[in-house]
Amino acid sequence: MSLNNPHAYSALEQAAIYRVIAERRDMRHFNKMPVAPEILARLLNAAHHAPSVGLMQPWRFIRISDQTLRASIHKLVEAERIRTARAIGEYENTARMAEFLRLKVEGILDCGELLVATLCGQREGHIFGRRTLPEMDLASVCCAIQNLWLAARAEGLGMGWVSMFDPLELAVLLGIPADAKPVAILCIGHVNSFYKSPMLVEEGWCTERPISELLMENGWAK
Repeated sequence: MSLNNPHAYSALEQAAIYRVIAERRDMRHFNKMPVAPEILARLLNAAHHAPSVGLMQPWRFIRISDQTLRASIHKLVEAERIRTARAIGEYENTARMAEFLRLKVEGILDCGELLVATLCGQREGHIFGRRTLPEMDLASVCCAIQNLWLAARAEGLGMGWVSMFDPLELAVLLGIPADAKPVAILCIGHVNSFYKSPMLVEEGWCTERPISELLMENGWAK
């Protein structure tokens, strides 16, 4: 028998939270329907409510509304896609490279909204929680991205995280200062349907591992 926890949400609210987590997908296929401004505002507000180390709020989002700039970002991603394919071919084999090239890895030209998530500059001044783990600033940005992702799914929108780009090239393109850093290109928009499983699973690229293989107790399993 479970204890009556006065801080717990209702069963329906709990089910909705677990559902959106389970049904979140890294989307690559979008239609061109625009995202309503009030929905985008809600998504960004959800991202802004993410936890951050020392409350430094290191996330900065750049909304890409210029279509020429969007095309330039797509060109950078396409160049890195080819470099990634070559690296896969060298590390694994040419058959695996060909499999990768068949995958759709982004929806930059099709999504309703395009954001670039970046780390803020002047991060060295934030020591609280980062003295031994400076990468916690990046972890905080990832929490904001996850909030945005879950909120998008709850709104019926798809989101895709694109990481295939040279951060220096993208920083130059967007005028990002040298002490800041772009970490993700986020495609957000309406979709005709959501993948039933992660796209890479559906495409046969890889399989998911069960939590039983990833959970250890009282130390690192040998």
